[in-house]
Amino acid sequence: MPRNVVNIRRLSGLQPYQPVWRAMQAYTEGRDESSADEIWLLQHEPVFTMGRNAKREHLLETGDIPVVDIDRGGQVTYHGPGQLMAYLLLDIRRLKMGVRQIVSAMEHAVINVLSSYGIQAEARADAPGVYVDGAKIAALGLRVKQGRCYHGLSFNIDMDMTPFSRINPCGYAGLAVTQLKDHVESYDWQEMENRLLKQLQQQLGDRPFVEITEPVRR
Repeated sequence: MPRNVVNIRRLSGLQPYQPVWRAMQAYTEGRDESSADEIWLLQHEPVFTMGRNAKREHLLETGDIPVVDIDRGGQVTYHGPGQLMAYLLLDIRRLKMGVRQIVSAMEHAVINVLSSYGIQAEARADAPGVYVDGAKIAALGLRVKQGRCYHGLSFNIDMDMTPFSRINPCGYAGLAVTQLKDHVESYDWQEMENRLLKQLQQQLGDRPFVEITEPVRR
């Protein structure tokens, strides 16, 4: 596979968190200069994830939802059904892009998708992510090793928002969260995914995106 191509993987069903995380680590550690970049799209089973800077005090009442300490930056967040995950496995050194540029690319991609639905959104310099009327609709987090990154963004689409009340989302007590379905009359999940991919493609240099069906190695 030419290295200028970006492989797109759509993982079906609800994915357990840890095997996907370990697969991202394995792909990143095993890749070389000829390896293609990849973007994985999926939904997770319910889970709270704690970034490297996360403080346990931001876990309020987790109940039966598991908590996983992971290696991305940032604080605690929630992942679950109805939330679109877009994991970016990129050679940022080869792309000649810094971490802040990748974060901005993800933010602008989500902002542009929301704009296509008639929703005005913005990024915040003090708290990475995307916000609609002050409520967070997308969270971001990356891990960079030897010039290559993984993890990515979570985009709230149509989910049970209750678990967010069991934490201080992203380390902010009382932070409001929102989702796409609260701002549109209707949407199509596949179309929404495709809009996000198109925006990510534009933000990451307009390289060819190629959908592949080979299973993720775990």
